[in-house]
Amino acid sequence: MASIPDTKLNRLVDRWATIQAELNAGPEQSRFVQLSKEFSELDPIVQTVHSLRAVQAEAEATRKLAYEEADAELSEMARGELPLLDARVDDLTKVLQLQLLPKDAADEKSAILEVRAGTGGDEAALFAADLFRMYARYADTHGWKTEIISESENALGGYKEVIASITGKGVFARLKFESGVHRVQRVPATETSGRIHTSAATVAVLPEVEEVDLVIRPEDLRIDTMRAGGAGGQHVNKTDSAVRMLHIPTGLIVVSAEKSQHQNRRLAMQVLRSRLYELERQKLADERSASRKDQVGSGDRSQRIRTYNFGQGRVTDHRINVTLHKIDAVMDGTALDELIEALITDHQTTLLAAEMDGRHA
Repeated sequence: MASIPDTKLNRLVDRWATIQAELNAGPEQSRFVQLSKEFSELDPIVQTVHSLRAVQAEAEATRKLAYEEADAELSEMARGELPLLDARVDDLTKVLQLQLLPKDAADEKSAILEVRAGTGGDEAALFAADLFRMYARYADTHGWKTEIISESENALGGYKEVIASITGKGVFARLKFESGVHRVQRVPATETSGRIHTSAATVAVLPEVEEVDLVIRPEDLRIDTMRAGGAGGQHVNKTDSAVRMLHIPTGLIVVSAEKSQHQNRRLAMQVLRSRLYELERQKLADERSASRKDQVGSGDRSQRIRTYNFGQGRVTDHRINVTLHKIDAVMDGTALDELIEALITDHQTTLLAAEMDGRHA
């Protein structure tokens, strides 16, 4: 396994020691917060560096024993230990390489989840509702909070569109690979002849951003209030509380139609800020790479990423060619991590390969 240059590791260890000394000296509060954040990011990396160097030293000493020791019994014992120590060096080197990969600044953020029915009419809307429930249950298992921002239901209880905030640490890191087209193959509840239908829904996952991450100028906004509407005339809010927010420079429009106008303004701004932030992220990503098709989790909604086949009880992720024969466990959120972990591993492998190529170029 390719080694990591000592000069790079020494710089990290030196910086870690400098921060530690400055923290011990008792800096002012704002500086303390800034240093503590940097220290918490560096500390696990430096601990791995220390572990790796200790094992490397042990392996080197054992190698000398194995091939330079006159005592045959000691030499044989050392040769037996050497493969285990070399494997440990490889394992720690791989951990360190992953820790040193460029971090997505949005990974630790909460997320805005948008699920929309695609082709397939009522069945697509029912599938969109199933997907939303899957993510809400998955969020529950991770201790995250899900709050619906806006929803548009059909007569059968499916979702034409649902937008929600999922709040917690590291939500975006785990859900960002869910963006794309999700396809379902099953016999719809509305189908009397038992014929299998194929429908689709699109999922978009955006990092939820704070005001400090992205400032929106008041003069760039046009905010209108309007009367909220409900399905079939039910649950209609008779006051003009729904909010329609237009971001003039980009033409982005967000509508929120919950009960409180104040809440609608907050929720609409939340979604708008996330969409603008994602536009900027995508612009930077496109500048870094001329081709988006090789980017795992790019969020390109024209890409079919996963198929849910209820008749055969399987879920297939087409990006990594992984199939799970446990569709019920995936749909209730308990097995979704198996797909997400595989996607994260694949993404890290791609990044590592690119890093190695860049190093040898």
